[in-house]
Amino acid sequence: MSKHTPAVLLGALLCGGARLSSAAEPATNADEAWTLNFYLENDLFANTDQQYTNGVRVSWVSPAIGSFIDDERIPPWARNVNRLLTPLDPSPGLFEHEPNRRLILTLGQQMYTPADRDRTTLDPDDRPYAGWLYLGFGYHTQTRHKQNSFEVNMGMVGPWSLAEQSQNLIHDLRGFERFKGWDNQLHNEPGLQLLYEHKRRVLYGGLYENLGHDLITHAGASLGNVATYANVGAEYRIGYYLPQDFGTSALRSGGDNSTPGAGDPRFYDQWGVHAFLSLDGRWVVRDIFLDGNTFRDSHSVDKHPFVADAAWGVAATWERWKLSLARYYRTEQFEGQGGGHRFGSIALSYSF
Repeated sequence: MSKHTPAVLLGALLCGGARLSSAAEPATNADEAWTLNFYLENDLFANTDQQYTNGVRVSWVSPAIGSFIDDERIPPWARNVNRLLTPLDPSPGLFEHEPNRRLILTLGQQMYTPADRDRTTLDPDDRPYAGWLYLGFGYHTQTRHKQNSFEVNMGMVGPWSLAEQSQNLIHDLRGFERFKGWDNQLHNEPGLQLLYEHKRRVLYGGLYENLGHDLITHAGASLGNVATYANVGAEYRIGYYLPQDFGTSALRSGGDNSTPGAGDPRFYDQWGVHAFLSLDGRWVVRDIFLDGNTFRDSHSVDKHPFVADAAWGVAATWERWKLSLARYYRTEQFEGQGGGHRFGSIALSYSF
C-alpha cells in the first residue's frame, strides 16, 4: 500500500516506532501526539445479556509520520517493500492536500451468546456461542476533512479466543450466573479481516459563538473469513468546542477516529461537550458468528443480509482526554431472533 502498507507497519512499529517521539516530553500539538484508546461495549448497559454480549479493544495510534518510503526512521527493508506495493495504494486522488499518516496497533476481543443461559445443549433456533480474539495493525491517512483507514485483523475464533474464560471471570466477579452452553461454541479457526473505510466531513460550521456542528459520512468494506460486508453511514454532532477528529469512537473496525487533528481544543486547554447521532448500514455476505465455521461443520443460523446500527449519546473533552457514552440499537441479524438488540458503549481516549 505504498507509503503506508499494513504489511510494513508492524515492522515499522516494532523496529522504528520508538524513535518517532519521546514519551518523556508531552506533545505540543496534535501531529506530535500519541493516542491511546479504550473501548468497551456490553449489553448489560441495556439490561440484557445475550447476542453480541461484550466487546473490548485497546488501540494505539502514533504521531503523524511524513512518509513510509522516505522517512529514515523506518527500517530500510520496510521502505523497500513499500516501493514494490505502490500500485496498490488506494489513496492517490482522494486527498487534495498531502495527508498526515499514522500507525495503528489494536488488541481486541468479542463474544456472542444465545438468549438461554441455562441450556447446555445446542439451540438450533438461536445464534452460536462464539468468541473472537485478534491483533490488528494498519494506518490512517487524513487531512482536516477526510480520513482513510486500512486495517488488518488477525486472530482466533473458537475456544482459543478465551471468550468463555473472559465471560466467566466477569460474571463471577459481578455475581452473575454463568452461561452453561459454551461446549457448543464454534470450533477453533484462524481469522483474517481486511478492512478499508473512508470518512469525510461534509458539513461543518459554527451556530453560535463556540457552539458548532458537523456531519461526517463513512463508507467502507471488510473482506475475510470472519466478516465480509460493505457498509455506509454517517454521524451528526452538535456541541460546544467540537473536537477536530472524525467522530465518536466505535468498536467496529475502522472506528479509531478519536485521534485529534490540527486545532483540536484538547491542545488549547479548552473543555468541550457535544451530543451525537450515528447510523451505519451493512450488506453482509459473510458473518462467521452467524454462518459458522468456514472449513468445518458447525452450528449456524440463517442470517439477514442487511443490518443497521443506530447510536446516540454524549461525549466530552478535557485537557488531553475524550470520553464518550453511547446507546446502540442493532436490527435483527438472523431468522427467528425475535427483535433487534440493544447495548451500550464507553470509549476513552488520551493523547500525550
